[in-house]
Amino acid sequence: MNTKEYKTKELLKRFLPYYRNHVGTVVLDLFCAALTTVCELILPLIMRYITNTGIKDLAALSVKTVLLLGALYFGLRIIDSIANYYMADVGHVMGAKIETVMRKDAYAHLQKLSNTYYNNTKVGQIMGRITNDLFDVTEFAHHCPEEFFIAGIKVIAGFAILSTINVWLTLIIFLIVPIMVITCMKLNRRMKKAFSKQRHQIGELNARIEDSLLGQKVVKAFTNEEMENAKFAEDNQQFFEIKKETYKYMAAFQTVTRIFDGIMYLAVLVGGGIFMVEGLIQPGDLVAYMLYVTTLIATIRRIIEFAEQFQRGMTGIERFLQIMDADIEIFDEEGAVPLEKVEGNIEFENVSFEYPDDHNQVFENLNLSIKAGERVAIVGPSGGGKTTLCNLLPRFYDIDSGCIRLDGKNVKEFTLKSLRKQIGVVQQDVYLFSGTVYDNIIYGRPEATREEVMEAARLAGADEFIQKLKDGYDTYIGERGVKLSGGQKQRISIARVFLKNPPILILDEATSALDNESEFEVAKSLAKLSKGRTTLTIAHRLSSIRNSDRILVLTGDGIVEEGNHETLMEQRGIYYQFYTMADQWQ
Repeated sequence: MNTKEYKTKELLKRFLPYYRNHVGTVVLDLFCAALTTVCELILPLIMRYITNTGIKDLAALSVKTVLLLGALYFGLRIIDSIANYYMADVGHVMGAKIETVMRKDAYAHLQKLSNTYYNNTKVGQIMGRITNDLFDVTEFAHHCPEEFFIAGIKVIAGFAILSTINVWLTLIIFLIVPIMVITCMKLNRRMKKAFSKQRHQIGELNARIEDSLLGQKVVKAFTNEEMENAKFAEDNQQFFEIKKETYKYMAAFQTVTRIFDGIMYLAVLVGGGIFMVEGLIQPGDLVAYMLYVTTLIATIRRIIEFAEQFQRGMTGIERFLQIMDADIEIFDEEGAVPLEKVEGNIEFENVSFEYPDDHNQVFENLNLSIKAGERVAIVGPSGGGKTTLCNLLPRFYDIDSGCIRLDGKNVKEFTLKSLRKQIGVVQQDVYLFSGTVYDNIIYGRPEATREEVMEAARLAGADEFIQKLKDGYDTYIGERGVKLSGGQKQRISIARVFLKNPPILILDEATSALDNESEFEVAKSLAKLSKGRTTLTIAHRLSSIRNSDRILVLTGDGIVEEGNHETLMEQRGIYYQFYTMADQWQ
């Protein structure tokens, strides 16, 4: 997984385009923020006027004047409440919309990433990045422009107003502010690293939980509950230690802000008191000054406290970008065209391939030609490249050199979607989605009718057992089809391919994990499925491929034997040894 670290400037630059469709909302939100700020800044001026007027000439301060000032402030408070409601409602919804779009983008990008990415990335980490991490982006997207805008108005307006009261006291106060900001920024950087570590460990914890729960049958079978509890406890404790470190920086952060709060109040108390004794500031001005400083301190504290949310948002954006910047290794080449009217002639010409993550060389200058409609079986020792060979045709991986042709054209000349649409894959490890039987079969061709789905099930030999299920085709089969037997799951996966109706078929050890009865039923379904299609069959049970048109023996040295069953048995080579060995164990 991409673990690149981004600077704050780059993170903001990449995030800003998500505001593009919400400019009107942002402008109105900032206007409302300005209104709430004006309401807050007016109160000290009203108090200053009442206090100074009352001290100088109490008779000049009438009840009518006080009531008018009270009405003015009440009206401002109504405006403040309406503006605040807009900010809390519409502003948060805008943040949620941005979060939704980002999650959609991340998920769409994940769909384009190759098998190599998923081979090296824990699903729990990915889930954490597109769920928990983006929750914080909602708050960030809403509050970030709002908080800094409000702070800017208060600081600038506060400085201007306070300077008219007493410029020297104002300078003393505003000299403390940058020291406070610099100190807090240093703590912020440490907080960001701590939050990033925390997010990573959440992903590790999710991955541990997912791995253990999905394998709970194995855990129970080997009575390893205590071992799993110990592993989880270790990861959980690591998460606690990281969180403890985060809270340490947060506590230091809050302590520093409180110290600077006290220093600023002390400056106003001592400095303002001395200036008032010297006649350089009036009592009403000092009251107004204290109120403004209280507002200023509250603003700075809010910005500093927002820094925690800011860092959470930055961490969320960073982890989002680490997904978005993961390389799409398999993609449509420039000028790729849709693949139509496939005959099924396949050719591997001088194909070399090694896995990009561990650089394990699998093929070197491999040559193979398969005619349309031919049934070809591939056998050989584990690790010889049988599954890899079949994964190269639909471009689950791209070859390093050479060429793979389909009906005489390089497979890279076709769009990925159209290429894979023409290839059906039945695997040993069947993956069924959480949902109903019907949902899983129609996945092969979403536009199919219910009658076509049922016909595909009949062809796969699955209709009989489906009809006996509690709700027939609408029976919920549980996560990964846990409510079905291995043979039932396999026949549903075959029905899915029947519905897809591709001209090319890949059978990757489709019966090796089944019992004899289930294997027999599934074998009949596969025989029907492969009729008239170019078929590549990977098999460990050699009895299932005796009727193949051609059998290839694939080892680390490439294709070492080739022919039909009878020919290879006469040669008494590797295939003969495999077959007779398997026959001894029958």
